[in-house]
Amino acid sequence: MELTQIASQIREAINGLLNVAKLKPKNIIVIGCSTSEIVGEKIGTSSNLELASTILLETLPIIKANNLFIAIQCCEHLNRALVVEEECADEYNLELVTVVPHEKAGGALAAAAVALFYNPVVVENISAHAGIDIGDTFIGMHLKPVAVPVRLNINSIGKAHLTVARTRPKLIGGERARYTKSL
Repeated sequence: MELTQIASQIREAINGLLNVAKLKPKNIIVIGCSTSEIVGEKIGTSSNLELASTILLETLPIIKANNLFIAIQCCEHLNRALVVEEECADEYNLELVTVVPHEKAGGALAAAAVALFYNPVVVENISAHAGIDIGDTFIGMHLKPVAVPVRLNINSIGKAHLTVARTRPKLIGGERARYTKSL
């Protein structure tokens, strides 16, 4: 799999999500990713740090340019904890946990985040405003309660299935309630 093709696909996915989600400054995007799935292997069997670094090096400038936070979901061996910048943890008062994700426990993308983030910390959970799931890693547990699927022109990164979502506030009330059309 060509790294330039993966880089182009991840840029397209992130920019597509940003165009639809209308995120506010300091909102959080969670990314779950199986580099194994991207190269056509079973999840958790062929972690690839070079591929993970490529994904983050394409993603981080876009996230920073939009004044957003990014949370990288670890694999099931770390109970899907997340790597975030310490600034994000402070902003959202997130509880830190003690672990250092690596390729075989946390996954390649989490390991790359530890290496590439300015001041990485690990948190147990988060309520993100939007998310990208590459390879069916199940990021839903880290999204705000009402996730809305976002349909893009792209539906895979490499050979991995791509799912993208934004969130919206809950609709409450009943038959007398009114809601804005923008939701």
